[in-house]
This record gives sequence, structure tokens and C-alpha cells, in this order.
Amino acid sequence: MLASPLAIDVRRGAVASLGDVLADRRIATEGRIAVAVGPGQGASIVADLDLPHSEVFQVDDGTVDAATELGTKLRAGAYEAVAGIGGGKTIDVTKYAATMAGIPMVAVATNLAHDGIASPVSSLEHEGGKPSIGVTMPIAVVIDLDYVRAAPERLVRSGVGDVVSNISAIEDWHLAGRLKGEPVDGMAVTFARVAAEAVLHRPDSIESDAFLGVLAEGLVLSGMAMSVAGSSRPASGACHEILHAVTQLYPGVGNHGELAGLGALYASFLRTRHAGWPEPRLEEIRACLVRHGLPTLPSDAGLGDGEFARAVAHAPGTRPGRFTILEHLDLTEDEIARSVADYVETIGR
Repeated sequence: MLASPLAIDVRRGAVASLGDVLADRRIATEGRIAVAVGPGQGASIVADLDLPHSEVFQVDDGTVDAATELGTKLRAGAYEAVAGIGGGKTIDVTKYAATMAGIPMVAVATNLAHDGIASPVSSLEHEGGKPSIGVTMPIAVVIDLDYVRAAPERLVRSGVGDVVSNISAIEDWHLAGRLKGEPVDGMAVTFARVAAEAVLHRPDSIESDAFLGVLAEGLVLSGMAMSVAGSSRPASGACHEILHAVTQLYPGVGNHGELAGLGALYASFLRTRHAGWPEPRLEEIRACLVRHGLPTLPSDAGLGDGEFARAVAHAPGTRPGRFTILEHLDLTEDEIARSVADYVETIGR
């Protein structure tokens, strides 16, 4: 059953509605609200708002420990709801903490870097890596385009890579359905595909409010697709296996959306070479990434070809049990190295 957000507000000046959202008695009957803010714009947003009865908690990093600590405070304080204001790490920490405390959460996103804004998943760091942990999705989402524009441009563009990677993830899910009998949820696929296609063919970019609105809605829709599916399947396939492998092997290289887009393009290249995927579809994804200044080659993300090949070989181990084009082809390390070299030559042209 779809657990959709109660409200989605995407526009300039949207954050001014946060007080009204938090005052909604379907969220908090007594008005006892907590606010979690990140180290970026979150604190300045809180200062601009009239939230006299709320208590503010600082979120300094995106770790399981930080999320657990916040969850303990929320539960001990008997808060009715919590608003998470900031970027992806802050929202992921707040989603986990709200789930732990058993209270609803309102997501207030200050950038559009990835599709975790409204997803039922939190990616949190701990000593074993950065797993995706199931959480309750936000009950409301507020995205103020004024604050989005104040974020680093690179972060805004990277959201394009994450939402477009849905196309690759959907192909992997269908592959698992055909070859492994894995159930594929048609509604989840539709949500994820509509989100990606809406961004894929638009000629404008982040300079346009209209484009930012479509991107924001696409990222939220991706989160809803994951909620319908009950997993990250409609938005995470070989593209995200590669992304997580790069993150584990080469911390600090690229960001989530950039690496998701690069992983999706390489996975699409593999389908074109080995599974009969149409060349025009590969070119559509490549052209979109190029149009938005996102990486299409390993070197664009700060990786050598050999490093990228190592990440591809490592990728299936990041999501045990998930079947994608990588598991299907099961290439040897030498075959992966040759494939990456062919990819670089082909895409580089």
C-alpha cells in the first residue's frame, strides 16, 4: 500500500509554509515539535521561521550513531513530530530517528542532490560501510527553490544523475523478473519511469525554475516508487551497486548523484553490447548527462579507468542478493577491464 506524503510543496518561498505544515493537527495535536538541522542552510532557515515552541537539534554528520542519538532524544522528549531541514545526510538521519521514535517526519530539503528526500530508505555511515536502511517515509515534503538555488550548483545538478538512473534500475528489475522470477511492481515502475523521463528530455537546466520544479517532483516521485515497491528496487540497480563500490573503495570521489548517473550510463552500455539494448536509448542518457555537466567517463569523476574497473568488479558485493546486468553477465576482472576500455573509447567519442 502506498504511504504517500501528506503534502508536497515545491516553489519559491515554500519554506514559509513550514509553520502551517507543522501546525496541521494531523501531524501534531499539541504542537510539541522537534527540528533537526544540518551544518549548512538549516540553521539560517530555522532563524527565519517563527517556531517558538520547537526545540532545535544539530545534526553534524550522516552516521548511524548520529541518527540513533537523535532518535533517543526524540523519544525521551515525547515529541509529536520532527522536521528535518538540510541536505541528504540531515534528512536521512532525521528519517531514521523519527522511525526509531515512532513519530512523523517533515522533510525540508535545501538541495536536490538525490532521491532520498521522500524515500523509505536512509543511507547512513557506520564502520561496515554505508548501507541502505528501511525507514518510514516523510509525511510531508517542503522544497523551497530559493534555498535550492543557494546550494552549490554541483549538488543541484547531481540530482539529475540520480533520477535519470531510474531508467537503468528499471531495466535491471525487469531482467531479474524475466530470469529469476522476481516480482516487479508495475505501479512502482511507472512512478520511477515518469520521474526519469520527465527530466531526461527537457532542454532547459537548473537555471530555470520550471526545470528545478520538475527535478524536485521527480526526486519525490522516485521516493514514492520505492515506497510502493517496499524496497529501493525501482531506483537502484547496477547503477547504485557501482556507486556504492566507488564510495567504499575511493571515499570522497564524486557525489551520490554524479556516480549514480555514471553507473547508469556504464550499465546501459553493457546492455547495449551484451543484451540488445537500443543504441538510441544509450545516447539519450549520455546526452542528458552531458547537457547537465555530469560525469560520463571515469576521469570526469576523478577515477582512473583501472579504479573504475575495480569498482565494477566490487559492485555486486555491495548489494548481496540483488540481480542486475552485472550479476547476469558475471564478467571476469580481465573482461571488465576490457569492457571499461571499450566504454571509455566509445563514450569518449
